[in-house]
Amino acid sequence: MKTDALLFTGVAAFFAVTSGVYGRYGHDPAGTSVLIVACLMAAVVAFFLAVQYRRRGRRAQDRRDAEVVETAGPLDFFPPSGPWPVVVAAGGTVVALGVVFGVWLALLGVGVLAFGVFELVFEHVGRYDDSGEPPAGRSGG
Repeated sequence: MKTDALLFTGVAAFFAVTSGVYGRYGHDPAGTSVLIVACLMAAVVAFFLAVQYRRRGRRAQDRRDAEVVETAGPLDFFPPSGPWPVVVAAGGTVVALGVVFGVWLALLGVGVLAFGVFELVFEHVGRYDDSGEPPAGRSGG
């Protein structure tokens, strides 16, 4: 993850320099804003990867002497399909329609969106793997 973090740090630096040059010579506030947002998004990814590297250490992919067998086995938990992404999308659509048709519809959409996001985020809290044991780092309860 160290290499990935450095890569995204380079992308963020590129967008920072590009947005500065474009803002100085382009005289286009919309384009400058987009480049600044791209810089910030790359910086967030770089920060996340750097934090994961500090927490988990080097992966097998980061070492030159690693064997292929070291990367075998389950990677992580990937949730099965569920209805909550559709609920989030519907809530976002209703919020967007509320901007056009009225505040009451936007407030209804915010409620649906908040409910969908809550359920999506906490859908698998407290899940157990096939052995019946809680995932590593979590206490059962």
